[in-house]
Amino acid sequence: MQEPLLGAEGPDYDTFPEKPPPSPGDRARVGALQNKRVFLATFAAVLGNFSFGYALVYTSPVIPALEHSLDPDLHLTKSQASWFGSVFTLGAAAGGLSAMILNDLLGRKLSIMFSAVPSAAGYALMAGAHGLWMLLLGRTLTGFAGGLTAACIPVYVSEIAPPGVRGALGATPQLMAVFGSLSLYALGLLLPWRWLAVAGEAPVLVMILLLSFMPNSPRFLLSRGRDEEALRALAWLRGTDADVHWEFEQIQDNVRRQSSRVSWAEVRAPHVCRPIAVALLMRLLQQLTGITPILVYLQSIFDSTAVLLPPKDDAAIVGAVRLLSVLIAALTMDLAGRKVLLFVSGYAMGWGPITWLLMSEVLPLRARGVASGLCVLASWLTAFVLTKSFLPVVSAFGLQVPFFFFAAICLVSLVFTGCCVPETKGRSLEQIESFFRTGRRSFLR
Repeated sequence: MQEPLLGAEGPDYDTFPEKPPPSPGDRARVGALQNKRVFLATFAAVLGNFSFGYALVYTSPVIPALEHSLDPDLHLTKSQASWFGSVFTLGAAAGGLSAMILNDLLGRKLSIMFSAVPSAAGYALMAGAHGLWMLLLGRTLTGFAGGLTAACIPVYVSEIAPPGVRGALGATPQLMAVFGSLSLYALGLLLPWRWLAVAGEAPVLVMILLLSFMPNSPRFLLSRGRDEEALRALAWLRGTDADVHWEFEQIQDNVRRQSSRVSWAEVRAPHVCRPIAVALLMRLLQQLTGITPILVYLQSIFDSTAVLLPPKDDAAIVGAVRLLSVLIAALTMDLAGRKVLLFVSGYAMGWGPITWLLMSEVLPLRARGVASGLCVLASWLTAFVLTKSFLPVVSAFGLQVPFFFFAAICLVSLVFTGCCVPETKGRSLEQIESFFRTGRRSFLR
């Protein structure tokens, strides 16, 4: 019988003393309840996800409108509509690629703030579009911003959140993305397509304003040798009444052991490649469930079915159901656990919010910035292939063929979850990393 990992010591990792002070989860939960600063910082960051969700489904009401446009410069053919819908994912892939550099160069917070530049420019181009090229460029720029935030925001949130509420806070990026989509569907019932682009500028500006007053991630600051600033950031996040020194020492010790960037040779080590492989496969399987083409062409899909309500109303109802489901996931993730929800729930309660959270939790610190960008890059390249081919496949074979494929992928995802995904509920990022380093599941129990 193996000795439990807690209490053991070895050259590759540090563990907790035999009689440690109150766990970081318990102490951080108290600090979080005493003040709401960590929630404010999370809210400021995930406004980028609101904009991402809004931009992702922008084409849902716009494509039908432009297919019937009387302006020959803006009238979309089926081929042009497929490009308008899918080019967003190419921009998102480029954003994920940029995040591999910017996440560690600028830091998580500044990378999120930088995304506001292409986002605002993209919305402006679409609002004033007088030709297809402006629409495509605008979609590409908003996609770039979305890919950048998709890689940076989960990492930022996971690094500032206490373990006891990291599940709930980790679900907020997906929650805000779904809320952004729902807002687009709702506004699509009221506003013409140009004004939908104008309305997209508002959350970008609010995000920049709020993030200007938020701290950087303490783990990122420590990795840059800015120890005093990191301690102040952690103290600000946990509140003036919280004793943060024990948590700070744990983070500091882990960062010191991983002060250098991971090399390509080290990526082959099991404790590095395993979590990266798990995160990467989660991102690929999430996209292969078909969520992106379904959301991008949601109103067009309803147009081709025999539903009773108008397609715009149906799209808004789907958005509302998704929002409710992600909210339930956020409230139950730290109680039920990540794996349980992946098994028993649908996309919006499981594979939507949880895979983003798990990606940020399992990736090793030294490779977190680069690996998160790689995951987003692979995810959105997959999304481009699916989104670009969706309309041609539906035209040739009908809706049933892609939906049967998506159902098969869901079955594969269940097997993958049972065999490869660890339960991370209530564990610090340092504990999760030590689990992959040692392979002892007792560490996560």
